[in-house]
Amino acid sequence: MSETPPNTLQYRFDGPKDAPVLILGPSLGTTWHMWDRQVPELVKQWRVLRFDLPGHGGAPAHPAGSVAELATRLIATLDGLGVQRFGYAGCALGGAVGMELALRRPERVASLALVAASPRFGTPDEFRQRGVIVRTNGLDPIARTSPERWFTSGFSAAQPAITEWAVQMVRTTDPGCYIASCEALAGFDVRAELGRIGVPTLVLVGSEDKVTGPAEARTLVAGIPDARLAVVPGASHLVPVEQPAAVTDLLVRHFSTAWQPAYDPATGQMAIQGPPVKPVLGAASPAAAPPAAPPVPPHVPSQSAPIAEIAPAQPDRRTDTYDAGLKIRREVLGDAHVDRALAQADDFSEDFQELVTRYAWGEIWGRSGLDRRSRSCVTLAIMVAGGHLDELSFHIRAALRNGLAPEEIKEVLLQTAVYCGVPAANSAFKVAQQVIREETTPEE
Repeated sequence: MSETPPNTLQYRFDGPKDAPVLILGPSLGTTWHMWDRQVPELVKQWRVLRFDLPGHGGAPAHPAGSVAELATRLIATLDGLGVQRFGYAGCALGGAVGMELALRRPERVASLALVAASPRFGTPDEFRQRGVIVRTNGLDPIARTSPERWFTSGFSAAQPAITEWAVQMVRTTDPGCYIASCEALAGFDVRAELGRIGVPTLVLVGSEDKVTGPAEARTLVAGIPDARLAVVPGASHLVPVEQPAAVTDLLVRHFSTAWQPAYDPATGQMAIQGPPVKPVLGAASPAAAPPAAPPVPPHVPSQSAPIAEIAPAQPDRRTDTYDAGLKIRREVLGDAHVDRALAQADDFSEDFQELVTRYAWGEIWGRSGLDRRSRSCVTLAIMVAGGHLDELSFHIRAALRNGLAPEEIKEVLLQTAVYCGVPAANSAFKVAQQVIREETTPEE
């Protein structure tokens, strides 16, 4: 395969060249092979394009730290191929990319399927914490626990080949790109914008999904005006792998009714009812032969719920330094810490909290002259010099979230021993040792 430019994504095509394009987006830690079981049926009507996230599946390790950046790279890839309008189905992070496309490039998306998706994936703290664990311990702890997040226990026990395949997908991912994808999920929140998604949408979820389950799916259905919910019984997060036949059936039904291909005898091409599709001009990117597919699990019929509609919520549009500071403060210190500090404020201390948010975080941390890693190093040294051990503890956590490895924090504290004194550094090391242990120990 030729080298993929940094502003595009690694992809492969399956299906007839004159068919309308249907894109399948993967989830964090997986490759395009998570859709292997859907492709044989989908290519009967569509030309299927699958892509890999940066650093996944052997794709070049060009990290993308936001869902918007991933969507931009996908659009650049499609522009290079001459694909103008397409259907899109994405799982989890791939679903977030689909929502971003439907919101920012609605003229390109003909129909949408969101699988195991959410308008906001957990809390930013959860994904930044996962990034800290990967940066410190590598991907092995995440890989070993991925079957627990992705599959039901019965499926994992009955399908050991698929379980091991899933673990290996995560282990072979580039750690830096995995961390960047965690940052992308941490920063993704389109709850206030769902009402602007104007294409027919299938929201598909496994009934046993503990990551983005039926509750999150119903939030999507309630917010997207033209949305339908399908719950697949007996499936967890990676429902296209665990229940491939049920997912295939639902996708075929959705895209066949919401976005119908039709043959145009005047042009000899497949067309889509509605705005036309520009024919694919570029050649498909050659891909290595996929590994032998794991056994197919049994089909379980899906259940669906009718369309639900609500008026879109209106977001708060304040743009002063307080808003910018609050965003940065949450990204660096975590939602839990900031929520606790703000909740404890009363009439006496709320002005101080606003001062800290507006000037420390909005004015200083928001400046572009230093990156956040550098600002964390400076802040740690100042906390040690001033003996501010309580604040040092949460700035150690912030440093880990900002990308400093424990070894780098150790070097900062060693330098403070010279310039701030051994007793101050000794106290700092005790605080840092405890915080680093708490933040970097994977959950069993």
